Amino acid sequence: MFEYLFSEEQLRFRDEVRDFVKSVPRQLILDMDADKIRFPTEFLQEAGRRNLLGCRYPKSLGGRGEDWVSACMVMEEVGTLSYILACVFGVGAELVCDAIVKHGTAEQQEKYVRPLLKGELFAAECLTEPRGGSDFFGATSTAEDRGDYFLLNGQKRFIVGAEGADFFLVYARTDPDAKPHESLTCFLVDRGPGVESVYQYGLMGCRGGGAGRLVFKDVKVPRENVLGRVHGAAAVFDTMMIPERLGTAAMTIGAARPALEIATRYSSRRKAFGRPINQFQGVSFQVAEAAMLLDASRAMAYATARAVDAGIEMGRIRRMVSEAKKFITESCQQAAHHALQVMGGIGYTNVFPLERIHRDLRLASIWTGTNEVMAMIIAHEWYREAAQSEPVRDYESDAVEAGALEEKIYE
Repeated sequence: MFEYLFSEEQLRFRDEVRDFVKSVPRQLILDMDADKIRFPTEFLQEAGRRNLLGCRYPKSLGGRGEDWVSACMVMEEVGTLSYILACVFGVGAELVCDAIVKHGTAEQQEKYVRPLLKGELFAAECLTEPRGGSDFFGATSTAEDRGDYFLLNGQKRFIVGAEGADFFLVYARTDPDAKPHESLTCFLVDRGPGVESVYQYGLMGCRGGGAGRLVFKDVKVPRENVLGRVHGAAAVFDTMMIPERLGTAAMTIGAARPALEIATRYSSRRKAFGRPINQFQGVSFQVAEAAMLLDASRAMAYATARAVDAGIEMGRIRRMVSEAKKFITESCQQAAHHALQVMGGIGYTNVFPLERIHRDLRLASIWTGTNEVMAMIIAHEWYREAAQSEPVRDYESDAVEAGALEEKIYE
């Protein structure tokens, strides 16, 4: 951890989170990975009792009024338990909560946010559909305006918390003839008649988080459950990108941390050729590489958190958050790879949790927007910023033959 970034109050808060992490039963992690537990209800209830969920939200709604730096710290610490526990921790109390706090009515906030933060209700975000997830505005789920209510039909899949959530944040098409950015509406949909969840996936990792398919058949959604405005889902989605991707980045650091810690202890004790294997560069350099990647990841996560807290221009935030998600998830996957390599054959067994960590972390570069989509966003925003900014000096002229204009052919 970067302790020097935190105030004394934040460090005390971190210790609260660590006490919670220590209290989580080992059997919960094992049973989730074995698919014996489909959704960690008691885990979220205990987090709520300890007032650890959604620390960024106002105290008046049950939060702590903290900033993004504190939220990243919480997500990193919770991530050390397992990647999927951090995912479940964040989906309701960070993603869905964020949307309701930013775009919801006072009535919606009172009905959903307060019990979410207490661990009394659980929520899931429903974006990905069977036809795809990256093409958000190509969603085919529909909600027909019937006056007092909307009639929702469609399917969502790969939804963390589909099994276990009490209500769902659902994007659906409400104007099929409008431009893509003006065609979708965001709804708060209670579990009830017409809402069917199917826990069906044999996941490579990240098991036990309730991931499944949701089917909506003629679900009557009251008009007061529109989040934001009708046909205005784009505004909700834009703000959701921050908690989705920055939260993912922070929790990924936490999930990779135990791999490095275990590999460090193992290589300090394991002997070969008469001495501890950490004295061999082939081992110690891999540990060094993993440590460097995690520290670089923290630097990017907390710098981005500071930028979000500072309220800088949204386009630049979008680039920084996308960079953080891409760089950190790939770096942490590589750090776990190094740790597993250090462990050798024993790391490939279930004697140590490296194999589970390795499997779980593979999700990080896929969900909440694939890293290829992150690269698209980064490139788009970088070129936009470059077109709007003035260079400090004419660096192009700092070459011997800079005046050879006949050589500078652009068309």
